[in-house]
Amino acid sequence: MLAIAIFAGMKIEVRGEEFELWPQKAMYWKRINTLLVADLHLGKVNHFRKAGIAVPSKANDKNIENLVHLLQELAPTRIICLGDLFHSHYNPEWEVFGEVVSYFQSSSFELVLGNHDIMSEVQYQRKGIVLHEQLSIGNFIFTHHPLENVESGQYNIAGHLHPGVYLSGKGKQSLTLPCFYFGENQGLLPAFGSFTGLARVHPKKNDKIFAILEDRVIPVG
Repeated sequence: MLAIAIFAGMKIEVRGEEFELWPQKAMYWKRINTLLVADLHLGKVNHFRKAGIAVPSKANDKNIENLVHLLQELAPTRIICLGDLFHSHYNPEWEVFGEVVSYFQSSSFELVLGNHDIMSEVQYQRKGIVLHEQLSIGNFIFTHHPLENVESGQYNIAGHLHPGVYLSGKGKQSLTLPCFYFGENQGLLPAFGSFTGLARVHPKKNDKIFAILEDRVIPVG
């Protein structure tokens, strides 16, 4: 059984830099005023509903509400999404996101391309979104898919896997929660989108995991 301690928020240090982990499943780099998110999968609900699959539409609203809350609270200079910003082909949810981008004109919206980012480049240009195959800032390299090999001195932060941590209690109750995961040379961000699955992580010794439980970030260990 894993022991947990509860905090309202969480500040961590990675390779000498301080970050803040937010329960909306975002990571904030205060020194350079940059908000990091991954796997929003905007439009995913619309995609399934168009295919005739009964999915509640409120998930779309929740994703946008969480993003707007963070933008209002932190006023970041840059918002960097580590892939899978939009789930599939164009649908009206893209225009809703465009309204958010237009409202926060003082922020740069940037996308490290993921496997679901398949819309025409013109659509991203329409919204003023800067595209990257991968992005390096100092000793950090940001990608969608986790790198198989990380060069010495670098630290890779990625998305794609939708990490989750398994927790169990004395009464045999258990649950799997979305989490931030930080290994020796690589970190994984949770999926920002609320309509996504989880892939259970299997930490090694000295790895750090921070689970997200509603409005709290809790260190697990």
